[in-house]
Amino acid sequence: MNTKKLAALAAGVTLVMGLAACGGDGAGGSGGGGGGTEGGGETTTEGGGTVGVAMPTQSSERWIADGANVKEQLEALGYQVDLQYAEDDIPTQVNQIDNMITQGVDALIIASIDGTALTNQLESAAENGIPVIAYDRLIRDSENVDYYTTFDNYKVGQQQATSLLVGLGLLNEDESEGDATGPFNIELFAGSPDDNNATFFFNGAMDVLQPLIDGGTLVVKSGQTDFNTVATLRWDPATAQSRMENLLTSTYSDGSRVDAVLSPYDGLSIGIIGALTGTGYASDDLPIISGQDAEVGSVKSILAGEQFATIYKDTRELAAATVELVDTLLKGETPEGLDTTTYDNGVKIVPSIQLTPYIIYTDNVQELLVDSGYWTAEELGI
Repeated sequence: MNTKKLAALAAGVTLVMGLAACGGDGAGGSGGGGGGTEGGGETTTEGGGTVGVAMPTQSSERWIADGANVKEQLEALGYQVDLQYAEDDIPTQVNQIDNMITQGVDALIIASIDGTALTNQLESAAENGIPVIAYDRLIRDSENVDYYTTFDNYKVGQQQATSLLVGLGLLNEDESEGDATGPFNIELFAGSPDDNNATFFFNGAMDVLQPLIDGGTLVVKSGQTDFNTVATLRWDPATAQSRMENLLTSTYSDGSRVDAVLSPYDGLSIGIIGALTGTGYASDDLPIISGQDAEVGSVKSILAGEQFATIYKDTRELAAATVELVDTLLKGETPEGLDTTTYDNGVKIVPSIQLTPYIIYTDNVQELLVDSGYWTAEELGI
């Protein structure tokens, strides 16, 4: 039964089960086939109902892989797919979703750019009986969001913070107590303030870091600890690089050293590394830097001893869970086993599926990323 499969996913599938359920290529294998372009997508011609898929941008490997995986898996079930990328432009995404509704799609999967900018479109979808699934980014302030598929985003933040503590020697990889004592200088970065996930990541990280900051083991030398101060609009790497450069100039010109940087996304991590190496840090003697999404560039950076860790979220699992949910709904069945307590969008608790993220260190790249088929050894240069 579809509902039984969905309940298994909602309960948190294991990595092995997720890979078996997904079948087909991983992020690396599908990256070159990602969807449409700004203002135009592609629609298949076979199958029954049509599903509109709105993705934020093709500037990130992660979103290319998401779009390709969702499209491929929906088509395998016989659905037509209208896949659109908005290149991080809110009016473009609004217009794309308007057009999908006008053309009569049977369901909408939306990874929003701004989780508060789609109220009118969601009202129109509800009036036309079109179920809306928020994909990995919660759509806020609307009662017309039916479901949410994502990873455990609070845990992602906790894992990012944990990876920093491992890199500093305060913890071992098994999370037992390490030998280091500190104090260590740390700087904080957060994601885009219009992305609901960014607050979950940051709050999860601070859940781990704040006690150590309060106790003096970690020192935020700049004093910048407020989410709105450390947030990075649109997850822009250039913005993160500029802020890191400013921090180094304003706070560390006395010759003191940054020991760790909380970065919530691989793209920001690359920008932060650029700022550090551009101001005198050697590439083999960088601060401990976290990340997220296991993008090729950052995994290579981890293997090269630059970025310390990233968080791996298997987009094939997320696509499989989302496609299973859509298929269940369009067959007139009732999804079961959903989380109905965690994600409040400001108007309602949105029923959700939460999948499991994993920390990637140098010593588990082969097992988690290559052996699983997410990336090939050739893509990672190993």
